[in-house]
Amino acid sequence: MAKTIADIIVESLKNSGVKRVYGLPGDSLNGFTDSIRRDGEMEWAHVRHEEAAAFAAGAEAHLTDSLAVCAGSCGPGNLHLINGLFDCHRSRVPVLAIAAHIPGQEIGTGYFQETHPEILFKECSSYCEMVSIPEQLPRLLEIAMRTAITQSCVAVLVIPGEIFLHDAETAALSPIETPKTVVRPGDDELQQAAVLLNAGSRITILAGAGCKGAHDQLMAVAGALKAPIVHALRGKEYLEYDNPYDVGLTGLIGFSSGYHAMENCDTLLMLGTDFPYTQFFPAKAKVIQIDARGEQIGRRTKVDLGLVGRIADTLPALLPLLTPKTDGAAQKRLDAHVKDYAKVREGLEDLAQPDENKTPIHPQYVARMVDQLADADTVFTCDVGTPTVWAARYLAMNGQRRLIGSLVHGSMASAVAHSIGAQASHPGRQVVALAGDGGLAMMLGDLITLRQMKLPVKIVVFNNGSLAFVELEMKAAGFVNYGTVLDNPDFSAVARAVGLHGIRVTEPNQLEGALREAFATPGPALVEVLVNRQELSMPPTITFAQAKGFSLWAAKTVMSGRGTEVIDLAKTNLLQRILS
Repeated sequence: MAKTIADIIVESLKNSGVKRVYGLPGDSLNGFTDSIRRDGEMEWAHVRHEEAAAFAAGAEAHLTDSLAVCAGSCGPGNLHLINGLFDCHRSRVPVLAIAAHIPGQEIGTGYFQETHPEILFKECSSYCEMVSIPEQLPRLLEIAMRTAITQSCVAVLVIPGEIFLHDAETAALSPIETPKTVVRPGDDELQQAAVLLNAGSRITILAGAGCKGAHDQLMAVAGALKAPIVHALRGKEYLEYDNPYDVGLTGLIGFSSGYHAMENCDTLLMLGTDFPYTQFFPAKAKVIQIDARGEQIGRRTKVDLGLVGRIADTLPALLPLLTPKTDGAAQKRLDAHVKDYAKVREGLEDLAQPDENKTPIHPQYVARMVDQLADADTVFTCDVGTPTVWAARYLAMNGQRRLIGSLVHGSMASAVAHSIGAQASHPGRQVVALAGDGGLAMMLGDLITLRQMKLPVKIVVFNNGSLAFVELEMKAAGFVNYGTVLDNPDFSAVARAVGLHGIRVTEPNQLEGALREAFATPGPALVEVLVNRQELSMPPTITFAQAKGFSLWAAKTVMSGRGTEVIDLAKTNLLQRILS
């Protein structure tokens, strides 16, 4: 039997290490999915919504640093991929999307389910092309795969359904591997950076996800410069552990210690970060930015010196050029910032208590208990909003644990979808999804995916009956909360109804036992925790506009007859003064 184009695609993907394709079947995909069936080795990871397929592929790519694949049928099918692909592209993970299309001869006629995917996916990919004739494959497939792998991005191939069924005239592709190149600035540029750093007396490092694989090198540079390390959220899993220079996060969900270390510097060294919040950068410091992606340099703040290079390649070449800071003043400053961070962490622990079994439960307590009971190599996923806040503040990274979220794109409903890809690609590893009630409800159907694929993901639902982070934004802007209330079902009962182990926690003293029970369950499990809606996640500094907005919110809320909300907010957040 002659091989089809679909057979060549499947064989080519396998040759490059792809083990599964996430997707939802559809008629225009039949040739492709049938090839997967006949192959017998490639897994068809059947999700209930294509958006989950793209998120799942992104999580797998994030954890493996290898190409992951998702697929959607024509029209609405592949259109559902787009939000997850935006997240993959902005998170810079290598993902190939196969977007099946309507019959080629019908394109342009307004045919049933017709869209223009070659246009729609342009903005969330670095390569997006339509296969018009069978002879274009596998060449376009090779270009798409190489683009995704070498640029760590999304590539999309749009393929009319009938092309999958054509006889193939060429063989499958040879393995395409991730290049192991060395990228660093030239010697003269490194010398310029060293001059600025040697002249600085109060140096702070802001480090991000680009420091992956450079932990030891970064510690050596920070030690030489006596520089506190502030990390962006995406850098947490790579930088937080075994780090005597760590002073925590900055930004909207960061700590005062990170904010102060940034403000109190005369030289800022930015390493592998595109930290977006301009208001948190120092106003007068000299700024050196090093990034593998030169287009990111200077996007967020004025840069005195911008260098293009991978952090893991650049720091070993920079370190010998640095004059170690041996004066007592540099060490004293570093010690003060580290002590400031320790004080903040003590305050966080004070907030994360069972509070004599009072209800509703503090969400900080939930996150701390998850951290304490989870495995040493757990993969955590988190929804945007308050679950991201509690993950950032209470999940301790140790070099083995991983943290995945929609941390750049900021999409709701990512936690469970990401957990599918994390667990499918790492079947023997614990995966814990921290889900918001709004995020869980948005993609509720993919709880069934966990059951169908027999994925033992553990979901912890923070149920506060609201879009809590949106409410916080409204308060800060002076708006009376509106449209944010969620009339939720009993999520634990929903979980049991679809075949998961489900537990509902209403009191703090029930939490530890419920988590232990869920974590010990062989299959998927969901723990729903009723948490305090009024808990604030205070930023490290409050602007005048935010303070004015809160005052305006309080006045409007009282005048609209909802004054008890202001009282509840004040009672709940009394301890937050520790973080200010």
